[in-house]
Amino acid sequence: MSSKFFEQLSQDFTQLLESEYDYNVVIEVGERPNIQFFKGHLAILYQRSLYFRQKLVNAVKKNNIIEIKLPTISAKFFNIIIKYIYGGIVSLENFEVSAKFDLLVAANKLEAAELVKHLQSQLIKDNASWLRLNFSRVYQISFLNKNFEHLQQFCNNILTKHPGIILNSDDFTTLQENALILLLKIDDLQIEESEIWDKVILWGKAKILNLSSNLNEWTDENFKSLKITVQHCLPHIRYFQIPGKDVLKKIKPYQQILENSVWDDIIARFVDPDAPITSLILPPSKKETVQLPPRKASIITPTSSIITLLHAAEISSWIDRCSTIYDITEIPYEFKLLFRGSRDGFSGKDFHKLCDNIPGTVVIVKINITDKILGGYNPLVWKLGLDYVTMADSFIFSLKNGNMNQSILSRVSYPSKAIWYDIE
Repeated sequence: MSSKFFEQLSQDFTQLLESEYDYNVVIEVGERPNIQFFKGHLAILYQRSLYFRQKLVNAVKKNNIIEIKLPTISAKFFNIIIKYIYGGIVSLENFEVSAKFDLLVAANKLEAAELVKHLQSQLIKDNASWLRLNFSRVYQISFLNKNFEHLQQFCNNILTKHPGIILNSDDFTTLQENALILLLKIDDLQIEESEIWDKVILWGKAKILNLSSNLNEWTDENFKSLKITVQHCLPHIRYFQIPGKDVLKKIKPYQQILENSVWDDIIARFVDPDAPITSLILPPSKKETVQLPPRKASIITPTSSIITLLHAAEISSWIDRCSTIYDITEIPYEFKLLFRGSRDGFSGKDFHKLCDNIPGTVVIVKINITDKILGGYNPLVWKLGLDYVTMADSFIFSLKNGNMNQSILSRVSYPSKAIWYDIE
């Protein structure tokens, strides 16, 4: 039988980092005027980070010291990462979600695979609403890094049923080509093929400078530029799924960007559906033929006695900061009942027993005399304490009910005092 003493081992190596005893590596982190220097040990950095291993193998020592520069990583994030490298511990309590995502990107640059995997899982589990709210950025970055497979799957699961979340976003045209192609490759993408064509053309035109908005003013050179820009996207469009009227209205004006064989096959298919084709055109996408069901089999489990599906859709929209309210068939969250006063008790102790340490909770109360429904959303966990926690995404609300025809939403004005943890 073996015994493990990892906690003390972690403390010892963390103390070695802090003491700087017998260091032989100096790491310059950040850019002026915010440069900081960290002192480390070759053997530990070599063993714990593939990035440092590659850097250290061929490094030349100066006065028995190896110097490494990391200008693209902030000292704030590197301080967290190097403590993880030495002690295997990462503390992200009271860490803004945006900073946590930036830490993930920094950890990936240093090829800290274990930390990258952990941060992805934590973001998806605890901060899904932030990922949705910043979807375009998350999607682009995740597909630029092969190690972000968990985030990639998270994004694909959303895009399959809700492609508009990126196709209709304000920064769609900034999407990297490989990210757009990966989107086009999704077989069961729930969007009309003619809309996909529109988006590819929009994306391509945005990449070309000084392009007239009037197609009649385009030169052959303009069409050639567009053809080159979208050449890797066009093979992923299922042309035979585009109705004839849209072929004439949307595709024909851009006929010059298609290979002659592709255009000939599109026209031939409408004249004679059984005619053989000579070009490579993908088969139809696996479109849903009925209205999409809710994301979850049960949105509120068990059935709430206070709020309805309409209320759940409204709260979900506030969490994601949507400009419009979700349809009840598109609610992206599962509302699971954790605590009910009439069943579990009304004391603070009862509440904390069942709700502590669970992120992303909504508290709902109904006032007996007025029937008003009040509540609040806490993206963080509930716990006992005696301090404020910084959070910009929490909010309180009053839901429409009875004589109240309009819901009221109140967001945080001072994030540094958004949430107060009390001792009981």
